[in-house]
Amino acid sequence: MEHLRWNGKPYYSLDSYFKSVYGEKIYKISLDGGFTCPVRDGRIHDRGCIFCSAGGSGEFSAASLLSAERPSVTEQISAGRDFIRSKYRGRHFVAYLQPYTNTYGPVEQLRRVYTEALSEKDIIGLSIATRPDCLGPEVLRVLKEMQELFPQKFIWIELGLQTIHPASIKYIRRGYDTSVFESAMHSLADLHIPVIVHLILGLPGEDRAMMLSNIEYINTFPVFGIKLQLLHVLKDTDLAADYSERKFDVLTKDEYIDIVIDCLEHLSPETVIHRVTGDGPKNLLIAPAWSSNKKGVLNLLHSEMEARASFQGRLYTPDPTGFRTV
Repeated sequence: MEHLRWNGKPYYSLDSYFKSVYGEKIYKISLDGGFTCPVRDGRIHDRGCIFCSAGGSGEFSAASLLSAERPSVTEQISAGRDFIRSKYRGRHFVAYLQPYTNTYGPVEQLRRVYTEALSEKDIIGLSIATRPDCLGPEVLRVLKEMQELFPQKFIWIELGLQTIHPASIKYIRRGYDTSVFESAMHSLADLHIPVIVHLILGLPGEDRAMMLSNIEYINTFPVFGIKLQLLHVLKDTDLAADYSERKFDVLTKDEYIDIVIDCLEHLSPETVIHRVTGDGPKNLLIAPAWSSNKKGVLNLLHSEMEARASFQGRLYTPDPTGFRTV
């Protein structure tokens, strides 16, 4: 069967992709580039998306390994590389600009941060987490410049779509219309920049059919990768306030495993799975408590998919219209 090519896993994992392309395990180094976000600086809102921690999802960045208040990208890469090599045999790495919105800043800052990361010899590529409404012409020109300066290295863009459903979009304070995502996909395709899309599973008010429709929507684009993120309730977020008032329930482990399997079965087998769960910082995590055992969740997912003879793309139907038009 086709799924056997994924190093024995029932889905096309990022690890399988790296081993097929580079012949070795590749590690990510999460970096803080010193950016902010339009949902935090007042342009759209001042409290961030409803689920986002004060650290902008950057609690695991290499900056936390250093005592300096604002360590440079080079310093962070060095610290992250040393930390990984103290535990594993990592030879090559991906620089991952993770916290906040990493295309939201002065062009000079973008150019400096990207160049600094890509100049490191052990870095094979740069993955930039951002928003589709922060990919204007000047940003796209910087990305094209990086491609020309570092032709042997890749640049990926990670877009926080999260959901396509209007009520959820408003609730989480995403701050842009889905048409903006579609326009960004076309702009990045023109530059031949692979895109990784983030989706959240378990948003309040979204049932199984709605979550699967997010997957069907993604299938209409030439998406390189996807991150399926379990909804976490973290301390000091507006989502935590709603949870404390019992306005919604989080998914149980069994519910989450079921929906992840459904999503994987409907997803294109060509889409690389960059994440199938998540482990929020233990000092911030309120719920679901079971998600803190990431290894256990992954083991359960793999065993359940094996028991069901399930694999990525089992129920996938190609979209005959191809790349969605704007």
